[in-house]
Amino acid sequence: MESIIYLFLALLGLGFLIFIHELGHYVVARRVGMKVEVFSIGFGKPIRTWEIQGVKWQLCYLPFGGFVKIAGMEKKGSLEPHEIAEGFYGKTPWARIKVALAGPVVNFAFALIVFTIIWLAGGQEKPFQQFTNVVGFVDPSSALYEDGLRPGDEITSFDHKPTDGIPKLYMDLFLREKASQIAGKKIDYSSGSETSFTYEMPAQAKSTDALNLGISPASYLIFSDFTSPNSPMQKSGIQKGDRILWVNGSYVFSNQQLATLLNEEKTVLTVQRGSETLLIRVPRMSIASIDFDAQERSELEDWQNEAQISGKISQLYFIPFRLSHEGTVERSLAQDLHEGDRIIAVEGTPTQNTEQILQQLQERKALVIVARDPAPSIPSWKNADNLFISSFHSEDVQKIATTIGTERLQTNSDHAVLLSPVTLKTFEQLTLDPKMRVEVTREYETQKKTIEKMENVQERENQLRLLEESQKRLMLGVTLTSQMVAYNPSPARLFADTFDQTWRTLSNLFTGFVSPKNLTGPVGIVQTLQMSWASGVKTALFWLGFVSLNLAILNLLPIPVLDGGHILFAGIETVTRKPIRARTMEKLIIPFVILMIGLFIYITYNDLSRLLHRFF
Repeated sequence: MESIIYLFLALLGLGFLIFIHELGHYVVARRVGMKVEVFSIGFGKPIRTWEIQGVKWQLCYLPFGGFVKIAGMEKKGSLEPHEIAEGFYGKTPWARIKVALAGPVVNFAFALIVFTIIWLAGGQEKPFQQFTNVVGFVDPSSALYEDGLRPGDEITSFDHKPTDGIPKLYMDLFLREKASQIAGKKIDYSSGSETSFTYEMPAQAKSTDALNLGISPASYLIFSDFTSPNSPMQKSGIQKGDRILWVNGSYVFSNQQLATLLNEEKTVLTVQRGSETLLIRVPRMSIASIDFDAQERSELEDWQNEAQISGKISQLYFIPFRLSHEGTVERSLAQDLHEGDRIIAVEGTPTQNTEQILQQLQERKALVIVARDPAPSIPSWKNADNLFISSFHSEDVQKIATTIGTERLQTNSDHAVLLSPVTLKTFEQLTLDPKMRVEVTREYETQKKTIEKMENVQERENQLRLLEESQKRLMLGVTLTSQMVAYNPSPARLFADTFDQTWRTLSNLFTGFVSPKNLTGPVGIVQTLQMSWASGVKTALFWLGFVSLNLAILNLLPIPVLDGGHILFAGIETVTRKPIRARTMEKLIIPFVILMIGLFIYITYNDLSRLLHRFF
């Protein structure tokens, strides 16, 4: 029921924007002495008509447009349009320019008024990740990863201008036409040290190549609820409002990074190295894939029997090191441990010998440190990054981490709390709510169908493999939410940013740098407005202002069928001092009418394809 109400409000909002646009034309046309014949909201067959002061008003079935029909807009009998006294072309060029400008000016004014209302109301509350410059995840196959960028690092500038968040950075990259420079700082959260970096991104042939940057924004990971009655974290001690800071030896900055950490084939060992106790992550591998000699495999089989572990030895898991019976490293096949290091715990569980080490390695667990702070107030988007970086309580986390697996275990330090070790489960092992399982299954089938349509065979097979693996991924079984921030720039800044984004998109569209496939038409606009109402009144108001401003800019384009075309004709007449004949206007307008109809159909088709893709 709510979705139907929001759809109605979306259609009402779009209709209102068209109404005030046409009302601007109507009022100014009447003021300069033009005869208005029809005022129409929408296209197609009228639902209702009525007459006011000699003007036929009508409401039509398709609310995606509208028009004001002024006398003299077309040839009447043998008379040319400029020969009709009360007609549009019968007035001076300046009068026609005022009428054509009125609609866009009203839309500009409405957008500014709406942005001012939002500003006076304290701005919008939006997720932190929409405005952060802190990196939440870096694709290991990306150039930035090779350049040393890691989760938790911060992007500070793009082409020597301060960045306004990673999502905005992607928009800038998408619309760029030349080589670009990204700069920022790499942050060591344990020591607090920072080092600057720059990355030169070459110009790309296609704007979509910007999407291969390979980074995503950081996010708070605040525990909201369990996703299943048998969630792995049910007995961990986590409390509502706890924020995940650290997992298996790494600070965590996003859901994507968390999923990667949980599914990495690594294990966390507590190691005694001389007088030091260290927490070290090492590879966890199937014994069949480790280069052990015959004697080492024989010892492993003995330890398997002593630990009473069933199954073939080759199917069990171990680490690429030869250990003594007491758990001391005698031979290293990797660089993480040194000869003489003694393993005293596996993923937080103390061990006395190698049988216990072998036993603990057969089960995947997660060590989790959370922040247990009072509910934070809503920060401003301006200082949200500084608060986020400083909120990791690195000193408290390190105090706890250095005691994991030791006799002096410390489970809390001021704001930080160590949870009980979490035994991970796959998606298939979780008992999901029937409704949630249906939704997840539907999403899986949708993704599979999309992948199966890929033309590149190798890419298709690779994506299908990754999708199948995702069904077996290890999970915590919890719902994690992000922190909201108060986004409240000045009305002028919001107006200027929206204008700039729209103008650059249109510019790149006409130069061929952006494909029309990336545009949104009436169906997409209604869908966006519908979703915005679900997010709150201020969000809905913003999108109404955004659409109003876009409507104004689009109508000012110097295309004959738009307001900008009428302004262009008036400008030509001012220069030539001769009225444009009806036949000439028809030759100019008809091709653009056909082009606009074709573009409308194309964009609507793409809107519907994207919409239907969500359900089928």
